[in-house]
Amino acid sequence: MSLPCRTMGAGPESGGEYKDMARYTEAYCRLCRRNGTKLMLKGERCFTDKCAMDRRSGPPGAHAGGRRRSKQSERGAQLMEKQKAKHTYGMYERQFRRFFDEATRMSGITGKNLLVLLESRLDNVVFRLGFADSRSQARQLVRHGHIKLNGHRNNVPSCLVKAGDIIEWRKASTRQEYYKTLVAKIEDKNIPAWLSLDKSSMSGKVLKLPGIDEIRTNFNEKAIVEWYSR
Repeated sequence: MSLPCRTMGAGPESGGEYKDMARYTEAYCRLCRRNGTKLMLKGERCFTDKCAMDRRSGPPGAHAGGRRRSKQSERGAQLMEKQKAKHTYGMYERQFRRFFDEATRMSGITGKNLLVLLESRLDNVVFRLGFADSRSQARQLVRHGHIKLNGHRNNVPSCLVKAGDIIEWRKASTRQEYYKTLVAKIEDKNIPAWLSLDKSSMSGKVLKLPGIDEIRTNFNEKAIVEWYSR
């Protein structure tokens, strides 16, 4: 049984809460090359010499390597930052816009609010706890019902966590080979300060929502605010 949780971008017009994330069918490495930066979409592979950005940093496409890019406009730069954020968290435009609208309604600075909301997603927290090597893998774990939130099965990746929430594995899932492999390598995972992980029980806790200085991103949230503000 899944308890209701706070979600955004989940509704009839967006396909429901189980279709809140974009299904990208092309090679993930093309997204990194298109945006000109590592989006860390393939987990550990991004740190190896197999990473496409290290081998071919130019944009994808025929003869792209020999083509000089035209000077990017300010509007184009803002769009690229928004695309980086969407690809990083694997979201459709409609849902991402809803996150932005929610950030504008909150008190404080909109860009910082947006980052906190994105980091508060359940699939992102599963990723940050080291239960998955990438956000797409974390999203799959949540959707397949391997993760419990506060003692109850939760298969909604966009569910927003809050301080005090407990994230753990379903007992049935601990018998799978993936879980056994994860236990063996969890010691090498670095957990952000706003989360805690009990490696003996493989359960995590949200100590607090992250501060802006605790969120590492590869995009400029201020440019995203400027994009939507026009």
